[in-house]
Amino acid sequence: MNLTIKKIIVPVDFSDFSKSALKYSVQFAKNFSSELIITYVIEPIIYPPDFSMGQIALPSVNLQMDERAKEELEKLVKIEIGEEVPVRIVIRTGKPFVEIIELAREEEADLIIISSHGHSGVEYILFGSTADKVVRKAPCPVLTLRDPLKGFNIKKFS
Repeated sequence: MNLTIKKIIVPVDFSDFSKSALKYSVQFAKNFSSELIITYVIEPIIYPPDFSMGQIALPSVNLQMDERAKEELEKLVKIEIGEEVPVRIVIRTGKPFVEIIELAREEEADLIIISSHGHSGVEYILFGSTADKVVRKAPCPVLTLRDPLKGFNIKKFS
């Protein structure tokens, strides 16, 4: 059996956990000559209407968030990846686990590498884990990474 991994999706939320997963994914992509698809999902912000001034124009807020996210991802890619492996940036709006799964389907991804933030107790009961939901519903294998990454020589972010 010949294992080929051509497309790897790496969700990033700019936490140290996801940055560590991104660094790990670069080494993984090098080993398999894969393309990295770095994705950031913006959860929509819903503002209640201010009856004295009318409703707030949400599209301009979302556009600004998209542009800011794109700038930050491009900066992260330049610093952490450079020209080492082929990279694409995808920004989506919606529920993170839904958008990550949809992207994996659309791209026919071979693997998702995602960090697990290690929530526990009440926080986990209330919100669950994006990584857990992706693992359960993804159309491809999912590699979840916990911090610290034992057995991997990856420099920590400061």
